[in-house]
Amino acid sequence: MDIPRHQLVVVTGLSGSGKSTLAFDTLYAEGQRRYVESLSTYARQFLERMEKPDVDRIEGLSPAIAIEQKAAGHNPRSTVGTVTEIHDYLRLLFARIGTPYCHKCGIPITSQSIDEMVDKVLAYPEGSRLIILAPLVAERKGTHQEILKRLKKDGFARVRINGTLMALEEVQTLAKSAKHSIEAVVDRLVIKAGIRNRIADSLELAMGLAGGVVEVFFPDSPDAAQQIQRFSEKATCHICGIGYNDLTPASFSFNSPQGACPECDGLGTKAVLDPDLIVPNMELSLREGAVLPWSNRQSVYFMEFLEAFTQKYGTDIYTPFKDLPEGFRKALFNGSGNQVIHFAVDRETGRSLYNKPFEGLIPQLLRRYRETESSQSQEEIQQYMAFHPCPACDGARLRPESRAVKINGLAIHEVSACAIAQAAAFFQALRPEGQKGIIAEKIVKDIVERLAFLNDVGLSYLTLERAAHTLSGGESQRIRLATQIGAKLTGVLYVLDEPSIGLHQRDNRKLLQSLLRMRDQGNSVLVVEHDQETIGAADYVIDMGPGAGIQGGQVVFAGTYPSLLLAENSLTAEYLSGRKQIAVPSHRRAGNGAAITIVGAEHNNLKRITATFPLGCFICVTGVSGSGKSSLVIDTLYSVLAQHLYRTRTRSGRHTAIQGLASIDKVINIDQSPIGRTPRSNPGTYTGLFSFIRDLFSKTSEARMRGYKPGRFSFNVKGGRCEACKGEGIIKIEMHFLPDVYVPCDVCHGRRYNRETLEVRFKGKNIAEVLDLTVRQAIDFFQNIAAIREKLLTLDEVGIGYIHLGQSAITLSGGEAQRVKLSRELSKRSTGSTLYILDEPTTGLHMEDIRNLLQVLERLVDSGNTVVVIEHNLDVIKTADHIIDLGPEGGDAGGFIIGTGTPEEIALLPDSYTGHFLKPILMR
Repeated sequence: MDIPRHQLVVVTGLSGSGKSTLAFDTLYAEGQRRYVESLSTYARQFLERMEKPDVDRIEGLSPAIAIEQKAAGHNPRSTVGTVTEIHDYLRLLFARIGTPYCHKCGIPITSQSIDEMVDKVLAYPEGSRLIILAPLVAERKGTHQEILKRLKKDGFARVRINGTLMALEEVQTLAKSAKHSIEAVVDRLVIKAGIRNRIADSLELAMGLAGGVVEVFFPDSPDAAQQIQRFSEKATCHICGIGYNDLTPASFSFNSPQGACPECDGLGTKAVLDPDLIVPNMELSLREGAVLPWSNRQSVYFMEFLEAFTQKYGTDIYTPFKDLPEGFRKALFNGSGNQVIHFAVDRETGRSLYNKPFEGLIPQLLRRYRETESSQSQEEIQQYMAFHPCPACDGARLRPESRAVKINGLAIHEVSACAIAQAAAFFQALRPEGQKGIIAEKIVKDIVERLAFLNDVGLSYLTLERAAHTLSGGESQRIRLATQIGAKLTGVLYVLDEPSIGLHQRDNRKLLQSLLRMRDQGNSVLVVEHDQETIGAADYVIDMGPGAGIQGGQVVFAGTYPSLLLAENSLTAEYLSGRKQIAVPSHRRAGNGAAITIVGAEHNNLKRITATFPLGCFICVTGVSGSGKSSLVIDTLYSVLAQHLYRTRTRSGRHTAIQGLASIDKVINIDQSPIGRTPRSNPGTYTGLFSFIRDLFSKTSEARMRGYKPGRFSFNVKGGRCEACKGEGIIKIEMHFLPDVYVPCDVCHGRRYNRETLEVRFKGKNIAEVLDLTVRQAIDFFQNIAAIREKLLTLDEVGIGYIHLGQSAITLSGGEAQRVKLSRELSKRSTGSTLYILDEPTTGLHMEDIRNLLQVLERLVDSGNTVVVIEHNLDVIKTADHIIDLGPEGGDAGGFIIGTGTPEEIALLPDSYTGHFLKPILMR
């Protein structure tokens, strides 16, 4: 196969057809491997080593950079600004042209040379009278006799005390208990030609007397604010006396001791005990375990204390926590103060009396946290702690001196708190004059360019201070994409994994322009993608197929987009040309009459909205990226339902009330988190299939003859597994300065089991060979065993029939993991009153797979359940019964409900971006 260089090439095809294998495991892996191999052995140990792909020959390959769907690291210090390096430019800009202000009194602090001071004085009109003063005392109590004597001795004749000019001889003894200000009169002048040298000498004398500070008093000035001009040769506040060191870029870094807030060490947050985590479910009473740290305490002594404590405040242990008196709640969390709690307990040793105030839950937990030496106890208390903004820096992360340096009225943390679109407008309008303008020109140009790149990839709603670990995989990928565009490399092969994930159709066009710009810089751009608009914009399309798994792995089509539309053996071509399509439903379900209504939702950027979810139908929550969809559905709706139904400890998003909870008896959030964190987890173990398969093997005549139980066929426990590799199938060999090498176990040859276990066969296959079957192969293999076949059919229905039963969980994509979870829920018995929540279930899905997924979701709704999906895919949105469209923009400009109703009703809304793109699809 020939892939053209310096073009935008899209690799598409069914899920599991081999797109990622071609793009990442072959082209990127070989491009990266060849580059790394050219480096020294020492340098190679610090770089990721790629396996040599199974390919005969690749020619004309460029150095490769992969931009994958990976969430950013968990470093709390990483922000959007630091990841994109924009923060580095900001630090340099503020260090070079920022104006420092006193962080206590707010006056500007500038250091000036004598020449600059003289120029400012001579800028006043000719004939102006002026008095040069040396400030010696500023608002200090005392008689200050020593200072006045010294002035007399040095030959000064006049002083200004508390704003009044007088001869030094006339000064009376000052009141000791009153505050005074004293300035020595150094010179009295009138501005005229030839006076420059005298002014300079007088200013120098005054500064020598007052430690580098001088005041020039213009008595005839009509403006009182202009009567006193203050100058300093040092960066010091003349009112507070606070000195400032020279500003450097490190002064604005929250990762450096020079700039970081000393209270929170530059993190911007501090862990504090949070009442909402101590009592997450306020519907419960104290007796039912509302207070989590007390939920397992049932002793007679404790219950007597609780009874006495509640009675003291006129309540009882059976009242729901939300209805308890405010006074009691304050005493519970912070202590009863002077209120003494009296109670007695009868024990075998006699009667125990308790007569003392209650310490309070928060002080008690804090004391235990500080005093304990047990890490387990500390971890237990940490679950009741939440990160709140640091009280010293209010979340800005910087020292007070750094926060007081401003450009055009904004400090660096205030610029970082702006959305990217607002920050871009601020810097585009920035026009410093003179020397500052020359210094700032190149820095501002680079900042504006980088902000524009972020804007172009659909991230205008993010702020530069946003923590990197809170970004989704799609957002992280687009940030890396923007960074690469800014790098302006040429001759590179860029490999991208579905960059359109999580993007609204409105922002997708901006993303396309960015990809084309990378191509135009002289790079080859290879994109794995299912989005129709991206495929249409490609210079060259490679369609993999014809099926998934072992039915895939072939190049069905390679050529231009117009040629693809005419291809006859391509499923992708059938959908793109319109020969095959996902039909718009002939009718929309109205629901079962019940609904869940969230009142006053204001989590994150939600603007106290009221959203109604009609039950018994298929609901789509739409809106541009960052408009508040996850905040509404996951953080508020799901969290409240999980608290209500399962009494979970999750903290729900802020809202006023929620109505209609009685209509739901089960809620399931099917997200894209991994189904397991270790290589031992696989779809077979997660869905429960493996238990049935182990039981089946244990019932074979060979196993029964040998006395093997189901546990013998598990690779996680001793007995049947290979002990040489502990059931891993591979062994890690540490190579010191070379990267670790993983080799197949030479005892079991990667099959995980010992020889005796592998001798047991079912229908000619041993347990290792069964785990190596794909789901579709396993359906035929187990066609007569209903319990196993049903679970396999649900895996196939959700579009992952190509994965292996024993495939390691860590090799599954987010979309595949989500569909494994969906299949597990489908194989359970439905209650008919279940609410299913899915966040972008079409991630990584081909149009044919989306059609199959929709059939599964429709079947759930037809059984009386409710399905809520957060989605950008128009094929899913057009099939919904009810849409809740959020917007109008992302970030602070979002969080409003633009409209609700059927797709046809949303398409008529003039302010809805979703409706704008939906309208032509509904009219087909």
